[in-house]
Amino acid sequence: MKNFVLLLTFAFLTTFSCAQEKKNDITLEEDPKNYTTEIVVPDLLIPWGMVWLPDGSMLITEKSGELILFKDGVKTSITSVPEVYNRNQGGLLDIELHPKYKENGWLYITYSSKEGPEKGGNTALIRAKLKNNELVNIEKLYKGTPNTTRGHHFGSRIEFDNDGYLYFCIGDRGNRNVNPQDITKDGGKIYRLNDDGSIPKDNPFVSKDGAKKAIFSYGHRNPQGMAIHPDGTIWIHEHGPRGGDEINPIKKGVNYGWPVITYGINYSGTSITDITKKEGMEQPLYYWVPSIAPSGMDFITSDKYPDWKNDLVVGSLKFQYLELVELSNNKVTGRKKLLDGMGRVRNVRQGPDGFIYVAIENKGIVKIVPSLK
Repeated sequence: MKNFVLLLTFAFLTTFSCAQEKKNDITLEEDPKNYTTEIVVPDLLIPWGMVWLPDGSMLITEKSGELILFKDGVKTSITSVPEVYNRNQGGLLDIELHPKYKENGWLYITYSSKEGPEKGGNTALIRAKLKNNELVNIEKLYKGTPNTTRGHHFGSRIEFDNDGYLYFCIGDRGNRNVNPQDITKDGGKIYRLNDDGSIPKDNPFVSKDGAKKAIFSYGHRNPQGMAIHPDGTIWIHEHGPRGGDEINPIKKGVNYGWPVITYGINYSGTSITDITKKEGMEQPLYYWVPSIAPSGMDFITSDKYPDWKNDLVVGSLKFQYLELVELSNNKVTGRKKLLDGMGRVRNVRQGPDGFIYVAIENKGIVKIVPSLK
C-alpha cells in the first residue's frame, strides 16, 4: 500500500511538472552565429557587475568582494571596499554610475552586508567616489533588515531612470511566506530613492503607517536583472522557483504576486500554490518554464546590431547561454540562443561603444562582434 501511495504521488508530481513546462513557451531558436566573440577581460571567477568610466576603463565586481579596475589590459584591485557577507548567493553585487558621473563622481554599489545586530547579512546600497584606486566618501544609502544567515535571494541590481531616480532590488531572502507581501518588511521588493538616498515624495507608500518608504513595488522573489527600456520604464527579470522565471515591467505601487501566485513549483516538485492569477496582482509580461535561471539583462539600442535593436538580452546561469528575447509592442515574439555553451552568464551590458559585453563565470568578459555582411 505504501509503495502504491508513493507511486501515485510521483505520477501526480510528474504530471503537474510536465503540465507546467508546456505553458507560455515560445520556441527557443538555435544560435544564428552571425557574430564572433572576443575576450576583453580574461580570468574572472564570478563577475557580477560592470560599468565603464569616462576614460573607457571598466569597474568590475567579483562576488568574492574584490572591485577591479581594468585599464589598458591591466587589473588593479580597488581598496577600501566594504567587507561583504560572502555566502552562497551573497557577496559584492552590482555597480552603477550616476548619470552625471563626469560632474559629481558618484558610483553606486550593492552588496551583502554584515552590519547589524543579527548574525548573517542582508543587501545594502552605498555610494562612493574613486580616488587613487581607493573608494572614498563612502555613504550608506540603504540596508535591508534584519540580517539572516540564509545564503540566498539577495537580489541585486541597480538602475537609474531618465528622471534621475535610483532603483535597486532585494530578493525575498529565503523568507517567502513573510517578506514579499508585507510592505513593512524588507525583501522581495523594488526600491526607489533619490540619488542621495532620500525618499522621493511621490513614492507609493510614503504615507502608509509602518511601511518601508523606499518601496516602489513588491511581491518579488529574487530579481537579478534590471534595465531601462528605450521608452524610459524600468524592467526586471527574476528567478522563479522550479519554473516561473519572470520578466516584469515595474509599475508604481504594484504587487507582483510572489508567492501567492506563480507559474513555478517547489524544487522538490511539490506545489507552491494552485493559482497563477489573482485580482490585484500583476501578471508577468513573460515567464520561462522550465526556468533558465536568468542573471543580468539589457536592452539593445545600438545600431551595431540592426536585427536585434530594441530587443532584450538575458543571461542564463542554468543553460549557459545568452538569450535574445525578441520584442514587438512590449510582447515577447521570439527567443534566440546566443553564446551557447560558453558558460554561466552572470551579467550582460551594452557598452558606451555600442557593443554587447557579457560577463561569464570562470572565463571573463566577452564582447559580441557582429559579422560583416
